[in-house]
Amino acid sequence: MTHDPRLTPARGDLAARHLQGRVAADRFVAGETFEVRDPQAPLRRAPAPDAPLETEALMGERVMVYETSDEGWAWGQLESDGYVGYLPANALGRPGAAPTHKVAVVRTLVFPGPSIKLPPAAALPLGARVAIAREDGALAVTAAGGFVPARHLARLEARADDAVAVAERFLGAPYLWGGKTGLGIDCSGLVQVALAACGIACPRDSDMQERAFPAATEPLRRGDLLFWRGHVAIARDAASIIHANAFHMAVTIEPAADAVARSRASGSEITSVRRPAPGPQ
Repeated sequence: MTHDPRLTPARGDLAARHLQGRVAADRFVAGETFEVRDPQAPLRRAPAPDAPLETEALMGERVMVYETSDEGWAWGQLESDGYVGYLPANALGRPGAAPTHKVAVVRTLVFPGPSIKLPPAAALPLGARVAIAREDGALAVTAAGGFVPARHLARLEARADDAVAVAERFLGAPYLWGGKTGLGIDCSGLVQVALAACGIACPRDSDMQERAFPAATEPLRRGDLLFWRGHVAIARDAASIIHANAFHMAVTIEPAADAVARSRASGSEITSVRRPAPGPQ
């Protein structure tokens, strides 16, 4: 049986205990649950700061950690989408109060006290999760003692009703392979973040996304996903798309015909169009 290494916590020397009998490894461990404490944490292919960025984990995400090295790297699997890789151990902590809210804007600020005149302590990306203990005027107070503009938050169960509108908030954000925030985002990261805001579970990479959703019927509708080999875009309507792309090195809106022609000129054709189903309400 072939296991996708992106989603399988197994190496030659170590693997998750639940994989015992299914994969070969020198030893198997149960793992321990940690939580992302930084606004976002890089998940890399190898335990090195210059290793390729695979994806990013956002504040409040849970991670099953199977090994923490002396060099400060935690090897584990994200609970949200199952991605496996190496994160900085100092970006993680033991789970605290359960998150109650999520960031509903592209980026918000956390202040160390009840005044927006104070120097911000952190900046949180869309989708980051926080535990809110109380409100102090227009600010929500986190269980950790930070103060966040309440209007920038939504309850965890809240659902956006238009993934395209969520994606459009990232317009102009720089293209970053493996990125998932307004500081840098890639094509499949944009799709995953936009769909997650609508309560639709979505894998991380474009090939996984193409397999996860049913084929769309004609004509092209708002929210449909257009796939090329190694790339994905979101239809805004029958004639335009939004996508994070390496041609513009940014999240851009352009005529679908232009993107199709440019890709065809480089030898790449659309492989499919998919239509994500609405998430549970």
